[in-house]
Amino acid sequence: MMRTMKLGLQLGYWSAQPPQGVGELVAAAEDAGFDAIFTAEAWGSDAFTPLAWWGRETSKVRLGTSIVQMSGRTPTSIAMHALTLDHLSGGRVILGMGVSGPQVVEGWYGVPFAKPLARTREVVSIIRQVLAREAPVTNDGPHHPLPYNGPGSVGLGKPLKPIVHPLRADLPIWLGAEGPKNVAQTAEIADGWIPIFYTPKSAGMYQPWLDEGFARPGARRTRADFEIAATCHLQVVENAEQKQRVIEAMKPFVSLYMGGMGAKEQNFHHQVFTRMGYGELADEVQELYLSGEKDKATALIPDELVDDMHIIGTPSEVKERVAQWEETGVTTLLLSCRSAEEIRGIAELLA
Repeated sequence: MMRTMKLGLQLGYWSAQPPQGVGELVAAAEDAGFDAIFTAEAWGSDAFTPLAWWGRETSKVRLGTSIVQMSGRTPTSIAMHALTLDHLSGGRVILGMGVSGPQVVEGWYGVPFAKPLARTREVVSIIRQVLAREAPVTNDGPHHPLPYNGPGSVGLGKPLKPIVHPLRADLPIWLGAEGPKNVAQTAEIADGWIPIFYTPKSAGMYQPWLDEGFARPGARRTRADFEIAATCHLQVVENAEQKQRVIEAMKPFVSLYMGGMGAKEQNFHHQVFTRMGYGELADEVQELYLSGEKDKATALIPDELVDDMHIIGTPSEVKERVAQWEETGVTTLLLSCRSAEEIRGIAELLA
């Protein structure tokens, strides 16, 4: 049975300066019946602090991270952040995590990127141990050994339980994942999935990967109770001319992720577009973008790709498109909204 799709307010991460008016957006989202607000991080603002700061004025919306970069903190540190905020919010936290990419992991955090799937499995296992608080936390894996007895160790580490009793042992963990193996593992070990560039046209590509994960022995969830939180830009327009202007405004963001977000040798977003059937285009966009010709790269982005990735149209068209996303299994739409009025309008339209 199809579940009613929820709405989430995607606050993202900061650019050069802290954004203005966010408190008003958060208040409007709660008043309008949005299910959750989400924050993100890259290599500037962190995800947890804004969530705690703006979330303190809320009482109903869930507070999610989309995503926390696993390499930026040890697994037990991530668990400490999550269990602390879960207590302060009365059990409303969604812990969304992801591996990021090698440019950020090795260039910003200064740690190895290798074996992201194995690292993810260890991180999730350790966090679940902390939240369960059934025994001192240990891990035999090579990426996050607990206690640590490797080079530089003084040999005094001991397994510990968290001092604070977590509010929820089943605090939901959602994972950002893009490739076939990562998506399958997400369906196996997580409570939800935060895809990037998920669209109604590409949804079929992901279903076998998800089914593989659900079918694995010991899988945590089934398709019936697994969350899929897809991000898109939703904008109501009056006519085709306005829609075209919005599509043109969105193209630079598409070209950035297709061609400029990552190295030529390894760009996971580029790989997603290739799997979606845009391989030749993605290569050309990447070549132009990395050579500094960003405008030419952006000019290559086709209207139909932007239209598929986002929900832009008249009120009736928007409602129809939202239904299409819901039919593919999306349980939450994560939306970036610019004003309280826009939030209220979207909520009223989709009520």
